[in-house]
Amino acid sequence: MTATYEDLPALMTRMTGDEKHDASATSTLDVIWVLYRDILHADPNDPDRDRFFLSKGHGPMAYYAVLAAHGFLTPTQLDTFGDFDSILGYHPDRTLVPGVEISSGSLGHGLGLAAGTAVALGLRGSAARVFVLLGDAELDEGSNIEAIQFAGRAGLSTLTAIVVDNDSSGLGWPGGIASRFTVEGWIADDVNGRDHDALRRALGAGDSSAPHVVVAHVERKTS
Repeated sequence: MTATYEDLPALMTRMTGDEKHDASATSTLDVIWVLYRDILHADPNDPDRDRFFLSKGHGPMAYYAVLAAHGFLTPTQLDTFGDFDSILGYHPDRTLVPGVEISSGSLGHGLGLAAGTAVALGLRGSAARVFVLLGDAELDEGSNIEAIQFAGRAGLSTLTAIVVDNDSSGLGWPGGIASRFTVEGWIADDVNGRDHDALRRALGAGDSSAPHVVVAHVERKTS
């Protein structure tokens, strides 16, 4: 199907049963939409396609809605969300859902997987980019600091991390989220996570020698 951004709320409301993660899902909607609409070369049959990893895998309704908007899924499949025999679980499964690159939901794994994928693609001579979307609270997982340090020192210039910041982290970081990356050699952008033009500019940017983080600020999570 061919859909517009305005069609996404109706697509998302077709999925019920995981309402406790509504805020987690909607916080990612604009980033995922801009990625698939304007940034990613995501042909699943192309070995040199760009990769998108949803590390923030809980509450995947926005992800599924965008995949449906771009023809990876049908609206009818969205109606089966969470059913026993559905391909659309409460966490995305790469073996079941077309277009999904990693199975996710347990936080703290996506950035390390993305860094490793960027290394592997580079060794293969591919210029494909790797994008990984994380939540701000997910950065409290210790595995992420190792991935941040490694990517910076390895100069993984094809790697972009997007941190959706809805102020749900209980710990925070001195100097803000971006400083957590820049101290390890990343370049950083802070943007309004609902501003599609700003997201498009930031996600389309990069550096020939360093990984890139985009901190996308959205409204504070209240539940």
